[in-house]
Amino acid sequence: MRLIGKEEIENIAIGAALLGTGGGGDPYIGKLMAIQAVEENGPIRLLSLDEVPDDALIVPSAMMGAPTVMVEKIPSGHEALAAFKSLKDFLGQEIYATMPIEAGGVNSLLPLALAAQIGLPVIDADGMGRAFPELQMVTFYLEGASATPMVLSDEKGNSLLLNTIDSVWAERIARSVTVEMGGSVMNAIYPMEGHFVKKASIKNILTLEEEIGRTVREAMKQNINPIKDVLELVGGTALFEGKVTDINRRTEGGFAKGTATIDGLNKNKGSDCRLHFQNEHLLCEVDGKVRCVTPDLIAVVDSETGMPITTEGLRYGARCTVIGIPCDEKWRTEKGIATAGPRYFGYDTDFTPIEQLNAKAGITK
Repeated sequence: MRLIGKEEIENIAIGAALLGTGGGGDPYIGKLMAIQAVEENGPIRLLSLDEVPDDALIVPSAMMGAPTVMVEKIPSGHEALAAFKSLKDFLGQEIYATMPIEAGGVNSLLPLALAAQIGLPVIDADGMGRAFPELQMVTFYLEGASATPMVLSDEKGNSLLLNTIDSVWAERIARSVTVEMGGSVMNAIYPMEGHFVKKASIKNILTLEEEIGRTVREAMKQNINPIKDVLELVGGTALFEGKVTDINRRTEGGFAKGTATIDGLNKNKGSDCRLHFQNEHLLCEVDGKVRCVTPDLIAVVDSETGMPITTEGLRYGARCTVIGIPCDEKWRTEKGIATAGPRYFGYDTDFTPIEQLNAKAGITK
């Protein structure tokens, strides 16, 4: 066990935005909420998976909806607390700890804010190792857990308890409710026992996010480019460097969907890159050829500072570097690819690991 304070939160916010593959909500908002909670309630206890009792009740907390909506629809700070309390009352059991459902923007930081508010520890693990747009796209689901009972809560004080036949139906119903609640909600979801969390989670994710953020911030202080060090830390590859020349972004069905076009600079001059996203970046094409595809990670960072750029933060003229990162092996199973692979999202391509795509393109780390 160790304590998480404001310095650690600053670092986690950067790492979460990178691993969030462009989605997971605005990390700045989540950072402010977590820092305020720590200032008011003291530091947060961070537990490793080994420290979690097998029979303990663990409930992840998260934001659901389109990240673009959250930029203007700022949370009141009480939604996550209301959802958590409602689920605890329904289950009739004390909750031992919370944890992130994904490594992404606000969704890595909301559990920290909630934990500080109610005095619970946070587990150093998550259910994706990245961010995905739908509720069933978690390693908990791959191992057979149910998303429900779950509670959705909005900034107006509305709460809704869902019990569904499976996690896919939970996604369908909750997405419709989210749209009616204004496009974003907070939820308490996937109640699990400690022994299951140990088996199904991706471990040490908050520690990795913190290491990424520390690397970027220290490099910025020394006025050096951190991208190479970050790539070594996450086992990633620089796929493309260029300038954003076009953005086609829309909010549809509770998601931020669209494409971004990047014209090449430096060694990529004369080439173009096209990113396809649904909250998160899902497909990267360079000169019409697939270079990285979900469930592997695609992230965009500022070419000079290495700071991650979210899908809603992409702007015309931005100089950026697109990087690809191998996903956790849990996602490379048959069920993992069926759940979050390219064909699920409607792309006419099969999943090929980024390592094979790099070898085909003649690229080495």
